[in-house]
Formats: sequence, C-alpha cells, structure tokens
Amino acid sequence: MAYAVLQAHGADLVPERVGRAEQVDFADWSGASIGLQGSAGSSFGNFGFGAGEIGRRSVPNFRSGDATGRNDPGRNATTALGGVFGGYSWQTGPYVYGFEADISGSNLKRPVSSTAQGFGFENADSTFSLIRAQTNLFGTARARLGYAFERYLVYATFGLAGAQTRFLATFPDPSTGLASSARADRSFVGFTLGAGVQYAITPNLALGLEYRYLDLGSTRLALGSVPGETGGPFSTRASFTSNQAMARLSWFPAGLTLPPDVVEVAPHDPDNGDTGRFSLHGQTTFVDQGVTGFHSPYLGPQSLVPHQARGTLTATAFLGFRLTDSTELYYNPEFDQGFGLSRTTGVAGFVNGEAQKAGSSNPKLRSQRYYVRQTFGLGGETETVPDGPNQVATTRDIERITVIAGKFAMGDFFDGNIYAHDPRVDFMNWALWESGGYDFPANLPGFTQGVIAEYNRKEFAIRAAYTQVPKLPSTDPLDPRITRRGGATLEFEERHVLPLLDQPGKLRIGLYSNEGRTASFRQVLTLTAFDPVAFSDINTTTALTRKDRNKSGAYVNLEQALTPELGLFARASTSDGRNENLSFTDIDRSVSGGLSLKGVAWDRPNDTVGIGTFVNGLSHAHREFFAAGGQGLVIGDGQLHYGLERGVEAYYSLNVTKAVAVSFDYQLIANPGYNKDRGPANFFGTRIHADF
Repeated sequence: MAYAVLQAHGADLVPERVGRAEQVDFADWSGASIGLQGSAGSSFGNFGFGAGEIGRRSVPNFRSGDATGRNDPGRNATTALGGVFGGYSWQTGPYVYGFEADISGSNLKRPVSSTAQGFGFENADSTFSLIRAQTNLFGTARARLGYAFERYLVYATFGLAGAQTRFLATFPDPSTGLASSARADRSFVGFTLGAGVQYAITPNLALGLEYRYLDLGSTRLALGSVPGETGGPFSTRASFTSNQAMARLSWFPAGLTLPPDVVEVAPHDPDNGDTGRFSLHGQTTFVDQGVTGFHSPYLGPQSLVPHQARGTLTATAFLGFRLTDSTELYYNPEFDQGFGLSRTTGVAGFVNGEAQKAGSSNPKLRSQRYYVRQTFGLGGETETVPDGPNQVATTRDIERITVIAGKFAMGDFFDGNIYAHDPRVDFMNWALWESGGYDFPANLPGFTQGVIAEYNRKEFAIRAAYTQVPKLPSTDPLDPRITRRGGATLEFEERHVLPLLDQPGKLRIGLYSNEGRTASFRQVLTLTAFDPVAFSDINTTTALTRKDRNKSGAYVNLEQALTPELGLFARASTSDGRNENLSFTDIDRSVSGGLSLKGVAWDRPNDTVGIGTFVNGLSHAHREFFAAGGQGLVIGDGQLHYGLERGVEAYYSLNVTKAVAVSFDYQLIANPGYNKDRGPANFFGTRIHADF
C-alpha cells in the first residue's frame, strides 16, 4: 500500500524562457538512438489456458494461472526483464515520429496447478504442478508518435511483439506413484501498445520510463501423454498477455539540440501569463527493489520470501482551480502498477512506501484525491504561496482558518516532516516516512474521505480531521456510516527557531481515535483456548467476532534544522494494542529518527543523502495473536518467536536535473515481522522520480 504522501514543495518558481519569441522551446529529438532498458519485478505476464483434453476427453477442472510473480509460500517466481533497443526519429515542430525495435531477456515464470481428479484419478486428492510456463525472450518492432516540450518527450508507441515461451508439464502415474514430464517450446506473436516519457539529461543521454501492454495471442499445446488406463495424449490452448514497465537510458550518437536553460520569475508575473487561477503539475515514480537470501526456516501466508525482486510505477496529475479568492478545487487522477515484495507483506515497517496493498499487474486509473479547500482570512500579516502540486499560487493571511472536505490522504495534512515524509523523494520505509503506531484511516491505496479544519498562526497551528474508516480491516470500501464509525485525529504543530543554532524547527503532537469493526485479540485468544474444536481456526474466529471497537493512540514528531544543509527528524508513536488495526500496518509502538544532508560540501547542492533507523513493537496480546497463527494487515508467519522489528535505511538521491532525480536505497531489517526465526534481510532499491 503506497500511502502517496504529498510533500509541501518549496518555493519552486514558474519557468520562463529568455527571448521566447526567437528561441525554440523544445529539444530536437531527430536522429538515431540506442540504449538499455530493464526492470526487476515491475513487469508481469498472464497465461490463460483453455480446457485441457486427454485424448478426446475434456478436463473440466483444469485451472488457468498467472505469471504475476505472486510469491506463494515455497515458490519463488521472478519477473526480471532487461535488454537493448535502437531506433530513428524525425521531428516537425514539436511533433516527433519514428520507429524502434528492441530485444529483452526475461525470467518470467509461473506454475499452474490442477487436481489429479481432473485426469480421472478419482482416488487422488493432492494438488500438483501440472504446467510451468517460462518466458525467456521478448522482442518488439514499434512506431512512435510524440510531443516535445522543454527537454521532455511524451510519446505513444504501437506495433508488433513476440515472445519465446517454454511449457513444462508433469503428470502423475497412479500405478507407480511416479511422475512423467513433457516439454513444448512455443513462439507467440501479437501486438503491443504503450506510452512513455523521456528527459534529455545531456545532448547525448536521455532517461525515460515506458509502459507497454502486449497481447501475444494464443497457441495450441500438445504436452505428452497422461499415464494410466484413463490417460492419453494431453493438449490445451494457451494465451499470453504481458504488462511491462521499464526504465530506459538512451544514447544519441549525433547529439540532440536542446533548448536554452530556463530562468525563474516570481508567480503572478504578467509576462509569464500566470493568472493564479489554475495549477497543473505531475509526477511519475518508478521503484525497483529486491531482497537477498536470509534465514527462513518456514513460510506463512503473509511471510517475506527470500530471493525476489518487485517494482512499482505511479504517475499522477495534480490539477487545481481557484473558484474564488478563498475557494480552491483540487483533483488528482493517478495510474499505478506493480506490487511490493511478497505482495506488500512480511514486514511491519514495509520497505517501499510506493507499494500499495491494492497492487495490480496492469495499470489502474484511480481518482486518488478530489477536495475543496475554503480559506477564511483573519487579517494581519500575509504570506505569498508559490504555485505547486495541489497549490494554486496565492497570497493569504497568515492567521486563518482553513476547511477541507473531500477525498485525500491523511499524510497530506498530518504527521508531516520535511526530512522524512515522501517515499517518492526521501525515505521509503513505512516506519520512517510516517509514525508507525499511527493507524491513520485509509483504503487500500491509502486514501479516505472526510473533513479537516485548521487554525493557523505564525507560531503554531491546530488541525483536526474526521474521516471514514474501512468497513473491515485492510479492505478497500470505506464505511458509509460515518456518524457511527469513523476516524478522528487532532494535531498541534509548534514552530520555533533554536537560539543556539539559529535554525528553524517544528514539533507536532497528534492524538487519534478510530471507531470501526475490529476483533479483540484477547477475546480471540480466549475463545480458541476455551474450545479449540469449535474455534479451531484463529483467523475465522477473528472474522466472526468483529464488532464496533475503538483504536486510539498518539504520536510525537520533530523536525529540526541543524545547519542550512543538515536536518534531524525523530518520531515516537503508540497505540493501545488491544484490538485490530484498521488501515496502516501491524505496529503498536514505534520509535524512529535520522539525518538528512544536502550535498553542498561536495558541490552537489541539490543531491540528498539520508540515514534513518527505527524500532517497532507489539502489545502482549498482539504478539500472542500472531504466535497462535493470526494474520494481520501485512504480516503473519503462522507462528512467532517474538523480537522487536529493527531496521536501518540509507539513501542517496542524485539530482540529475531540477525535474529528475535517481535514488539508490539500502535497508537492513532484523526480525522481519517481529520474528527472530527469520532474517536479517537486506533490501536494495533504485528509484527514478520526475515531476513538473
């Protein structure tokens, strides 16, 4: 679940080109290009199978499977993709057209299961792997149509696609108890369409992100013979589609003609055409993350699986409109694709803040935010706010009351921190960019609906929210009975300047209380111990005993500049730990902190290096629940040898341009899922973030 947190951006000014009437405002992308492309875990394939046949007899319970890379316990499917491409482009004005071809190796594989009864073995009751499909090679030949502005190229692409796939079949022999196998290699040919964006870093290099959908058609498979008296030749029809998201690095041998650098002017400059009524911004973030091998003697339904890689991709538009001088409307449509490691399970302080619980192998378009903001100025001193994501440029009273109503992320307005609050640009671990013990109300993608009110002065602010909560823990629908069930948060924010350092800082103190349908850990444990026959399954008992219950807690959050380049952050949070969490993660208490440093000392003032650490814990009842086999929002190994979940994260954000940053991230987690039997686990990640 990527709780996409909108960080308050600094005073980014509106760009204006010098001599715009005489100079070209966009790069010339004409010419040849070659490059590298790849992803580790953010490309997905889906295999569909028709009814199987043994001889002329149908196999009615033959089931289709997918290659989404879901980590079922004991399996280690991977979806790595990487290769080379080349092409040629022409350009007329800002319009770019051309062709491109590429070839990529992959490791896209997935077992597909069926039951032995499907082959007429009526006395067999085991499930076994019938077909394993593995794709090792993809290739495409495509046309590209695009539009250039500044150093960007936004384009659509379509054409032919092909793939080479191997199918391995395994059949049991009821007479011997052994199994026979067969293999078939097939080539798929179909079509592809997609879209992408490129940014020219230098005249010879461009960095890009591209999404493609491939429909590779279907083919008939003959896969050996099923042994036994009821056996015979086995065949089926297989179809194949794929969704691919890749990072791309392009080299232009002849070089690109780039537009002149921009200069910055203040908002509301008449020469810039800024009326202050509209705001349009966007972002895209691509994360690839992998975990190496670690001690893992057993796996549960929500365990972290060793040796895997996964990726996520999001693209968001931030649209704003000033209806009156004091009324603003905002809307954020967003595409997202991909999964966190082990489908965003296995670690309470999860390692990718962009990974949603509502992950998908194909891009999903969601309306993540839509809200109205009404500001009531109270007079006195004013401040100028520049145009930015979800902020129309304006001048407003510092002392004011603001009311917001609609759909939003709680992290947009609560528990903020300029050093650790946006997994798209700084720390990615859930226990670092947010207070781990703050179970803020949210659906699976991380958003809710409700009302926020804030009173602001120069020295402090007080804000409160009342919002919907999920109908049930970790589910997407929000409960419509907001008068009966809902989430309340109250935050006090104090602003200060440390006298000794002469540097600004903020201290936030928050209280929250959620009312929702949850189970009591102690009641569930008592029932399963009292009558282990009637209440044999602890998770079924959990679901049956849910009723309206309260979850409350508090957090403290400090951000403090030590120098203009070095900042410190620290958080502490806790909850009562008696009942299930509703939305965020399985943490009852958490302490975190770290440092963030700008690269002024090594002549990279826009680069950032950060290091943070955290410790997460559970209440006694909560840990006993997991030890008895309970499943939480994101963890559950089936058993538990309890230990505090501890972690450290370090990242380096390389500012390629003002609009593009590439980050390298490392995390070490001890006792993932609070389990001393597992880990420690090492996580390595890369992140590409672009915004305008």
